[in-house]
Amino acid sequence: MNQPLAYVHPGAKIAKNVVIEPFTTIHNNVIIGEGTWIGSNVTIMEGARIGKNCNIFPGAVISAVPQDLKFKDEETTAEIGDNTTIREYVTVNRGTIDRGKTVIGKNCLIMAYCHIAHDCIVGNNCIFSNSSTLAGHITIGDYVILAGMTAVHQFCMIGSHAFVTGGSLVRKDVPPYVKGAREPLSYVGINSIGLRRRGYSTEKISEIQSIYRILYQNNYNTTQASEIIEAEMEATPERDEILQFIKNSKRGIMKGYFSNN
Repeated sequence: MNQPLAYVHPGAKIAKNVVIEPFTTIHNNVIIGEGTWIGSNVTIMEGARIGKNCNIFPGAVISAVPQDLKFKDEETTAEIGDNTTIREYVTVNRGTIDRGKTVIGKNCLIMAYCHIAHDCIVGNNCIFSNSSTLAGHITIGDYVILAGMTAVHQFCMIGSHAFVTGGSLVRKDVPPYVKGAREPLSYVGINSIGLRRRGYSTEKISEIQSIYRILYQNNYNTTQASEIIEAEMEATPERDEILQFIKNSKRGIMKGYFSNN
């Protein structure tokens, strides 16, 4: 850690076996956990909370103040979970008074040039490909994959295990377990490949497909489909997660490509 060409504020709390490469700047009120590697030319600003065994590549800026004119220098944080990799020139802004923090979960891979704005909450095991951008106040579940150059509108939600294809503009909420593609972003099926990789059985995948067939392919509106799913589909954690996501959606869920929903 004792790198003479890096600047570490005396008020920063750095675990003993953290590696900090030359020309990196670490500000006051920063905590970095054991086994983390910080590449050269990284800037880690006040309020950063970085977990164990993370890798942060050159040029990244963590916990800069929000790009929000309402921000009044309130004390907030940017939190990064254990075993997460932040690639080159990623920017992660800290929170505002709204949520008080920006969070990236454990075991995530955030590829080069991604931006994660203030008050975003990102789950565990997510992968954001190059130049994906989150506006403020976004909530993303576990195991979400954003392909390259995806842009997500502020206040949107993306459910767990969803996949969004490259170059997408996400203006509506993306439910759990689905694939989103086309313009405007639309339901094009469930993320069956991702679910198989994560150990979901053929029967469970079929159940999820049946739920989304009612929601997106039977010409019901969202309210009608939700009532039918609740009445006719067996109560399971996946069914309940989907119904709760729809109920909590403030922006509305993305539409189905093959329906008038």
